[in-house]
Amino acid sequence: MSKARLIAYYLPQFHPIAENDEWWGKGFTEWTNVGKAKPLFRGHDQPKVPADLGYYDLRIPEVREAQAKMAKEYGIEGFCYWHYWFGNGKQLLERPFKEVLESGKPDFGFCLAWANIKWGGLAYGDLYERVLMEQLYPGKEDYINHFNELLPAFLDDRYLRIDNKPIFVVYNPTGLPNSKEFIDLWNELAVKNGLEGIYFVAYQHFDFPYKEKGFQALTPPSPSHNFMRVKYNFFEKAIKKLTGYKWIQFKYNSFKLKNIYTHKQLVEASNYDDVSKEIKFFPSCSPNWDHTPRSGNKGQVIVETNPELFYQNLNNCYNRIKDYKNEEKIIFIKAWNEWAEGNYLEPDLKNGSENLEKVKRFQEESN
Repeated sequence: MSKARLIAYYLPQFHPIAENDEWWGKGFTEWTNVGKAKPLFRGHDQPKVPADLGYYDLRIPEVREAQAKMAKEYGIEGFCYWHYWFGNGKQLLERPFKEVLESGKPDFGFCLAWANIKWGGLAYGDLYERVLMEQLYPGKEDYINHFNELLPAFLDDRYLRIDNKPIFVVYNPTGLPNSKEFIDLWNELAVKNGLEGIYFVAYQHFDFPYKEKGFQALTPPSPSHNFMRVKYNFFEKAIKKLTGYKWIQFKYNSFKLKNIYTHKQLVEASNYDDVSKEIKFFPSCSPNWDHTPRSGNKGQVIVETNPELFYQNLNNCYNRIKDYKNEEKIIFIKAWNEWAEGNYLEPDLKNGSENLEKVKRFQEESN
């Protein structure tokens, strides 16, 4: 048995769609941003170049099979596919998962994370130069249609479960007009359709009142930007520019890029010692992070990344969940293939399969 249930977020953006053709130019995929990325400061590791799997197209079944085979070989239990439902039946990027579901291949675990947030001209930061797609919540009828759209997935034997309930992550629970009403409705529909309910997970930080909102657990984003700021705010005040991200900015001559941290800081922030044991959460772990291919100087970057630090991060996360029952010993890895955010497990030309080897080492060690 594996040491923990490792679930990696999976981005379905690697194939062209009509909307992206219109917004960004003919043939646009996530690879477009990845390929045109440039270093923004001294020592900035860009562009990222895929190795074993190359610049793939997710419309090709053999690609999806190869991804699953690789993930399973190294100890990943399943993919958590980002799911885009904007209301009134509007979906985007649904083709890869739909084909996985309908074909029955690959024979590999999966769950879904609803990315319920509007799409803007800037993919990161506080500003939206233009709104490309609004996130709407038309009401009960749309909630029912949404559930029915996903019911075949929930009933699939490959769907990852806790207490025999399909795991469903909600990226922006605060965006729902009434999350408890939504969750109660879906649980009622689940029972009517032969399920025991849905296991809802809020993609939020530790101060989110997830129980009051109807969720069973939460999972904090990784790298936990706000959490890290809290951790290092003391050092910034005490020693000012000699430590924390100010020092890192100075070291890398990257003052135009404000959100820059070291991998070591990320690992130190993941010990969760000061998070109440009363909070049920599934930690997030990231092997790397660099959002600049999408958002330039507004991006967040982790520098001095190292597979050994990723391994330490995994162990820190495990220390939080080791006393959970086996079904809830879950660590979310962000991500399997979010290349334009610089967080991915797939092999690249710099580290090859080293991060995957760390996953395998972690899983093979005794509890």
